[in-house]
Amino acid sequence: MSTGAGCGEACGCGAPGRAQFVEAGGRAAITLDALTGPSRHVAEQALIPGGEFVMGDSSGDRNPADGEVPQHRVRLGAFSIDATSVTNTAFELFARATGYRTEAETFGYSAVFHHAVSAPAEDVMGPASGTPWWFGVRGADWRHPGGRDSSIEGLEDHPVVHVSWNDAVAYCEWAGRRLPTEAEWEYASRGGIDQAKYPWGDSEVDDGVWRANIWQGEFPRVNTREDGYLTTAPVRAFQPNGYGVWQTVGNVWEWCQDWFDAAYYRHSPAESPPGPESGSARVLRGGSYLCHSSYCNRYRNAARSRNTPDSSMGNAGFRTVAA
Repeated sequence: MSTGAGCGEACGCGAPGRAQFVEAGGRAAITLDALTGPSRHVAEQALIPGGEFVMGDSSGDRNPADGEVPQHRVRLGAFSIDATSVTNTAFELFARATGYRTEAETFGYSAVFHHAVSAPAEDVMGPASGTPWWFGVRGADWRHPGGRDSSIEGLEDHPVVHVSWNDAVAYCEWAGRRLPTEAEWEYASRGGIDQAKYPWGDSEVDDGVWRANIWQGEFPRVNTREDGYLTTAPVRAFQPNGYGVWQTVGNVWEWCQDWFDAAYYRHSPAESPPGPESGSARVLRGGSYLCHSSYCNRYRNAARSRNTPDSSMGNAGFRTVAA
């Protein structure tokens, strides 16, 4: 499978922002008052050695609006990163310990891919403008990823989804950790292979064996499920990279700490870049189960996307780091 020309700024595998759905009821206030007590973040850690790497796209498959160039050398100190995305089981421990309600729960709806909707017709708010395969679904949240007729039973080891950037940060505060910077995320994803397209090297995702959970078939109508999955896969499906990090590309987008700025690479510092000081959207990395070579080639180490911090969707989660 060779990658296509990209999908430009509005990528169909990335969900629309919350503002693209209209909900009459408004939202409830988010509070972090309940975030007390000892951390129970027990995810296996991958230890990433300090070092230097070339950040940015070397493959030529970049999407110009995403700001994947210029390539630039970055130096980072050592850190630990979750070997997998945060799972439903891990997020449930947090929710039970704190009583925290996600933004999908307080707004009352979230973005669901049309094939994944499992809800009464009256819960479906309708398609998002420009991406008609995404529906706002009332009652969709991390416990009900397709809507109120769905559940996470049997999906305990899948990545938690329908968590906003704000929700991910709340989890991190409870866990005594933080989201990775964009530079840390890319460095860990590369697994020690500098300037490679994918975590495993430059071989394509379907070269001999499926290496990641992406779309197969004709998007957005037919998914042949050659890799075994329509939506999320267990976090330890496929193989880890050279650092022992699982599924940084495909499966789910992952929130990073940084604000998004397509021009940031032109002036970012070489030492532990923190990202822009402000912005309107936060960085997402890694692509998801909806990426396909015919329209979206963001299942690469260097690929970037973004969404507003309060947006949630059925194909985005997160992992945490600590220095």
